[in-house]
Amino acid sequence: MSNQIIQFRNLHLGIASLTIGFVGLCYGLCPNQVLPFLFDFKVESVDLSHVFRAMMGLYLGFAVYWIIGIFKEEHWRGATLSSIVFMGGLAIGRMVSILIDGIPSVVFLIGTVMEILFMLWGIKNLRIRSMPK
Repeated sequence: MSNQIIQFRNLHLGIASLTIGFVGLCYGLCPNQVLPFLFDFKVESVDLSHVFRAMMGLYLGFAVYWIIGIFKEEHWRGATLSSIVFMGGLAIGRMVSILIDGIPSVVFLIGTVMEILFMLWGIKNLRIRSMPK
């Protein structure tokens, strides 16, 4: 497989892991300070802080697995599939929310577009990888 294809498919996992890692840290490190700055709500209960910190752990866990997929060939397919499912699941959930709840803030709209793009990029990488040599 050419080096350019390997770099392209790894770029997907690299950017996805950095993006999700950053978002996870925003959600979980200081939800009382960061989230009201970015979004139109405040984290005012211990239970809600727990939810956001659990989300941080989930996001960081996936980011780590995607990084493993970059460096360990045997994990590339699983990492790519998990990124497709993760991003696609987020995008579907956001689209359902748009239909039911209405248009969210610009930050969430940008997130939805990015999730769709990451999902499609992952699918493209799987197709490229599956092409006969």
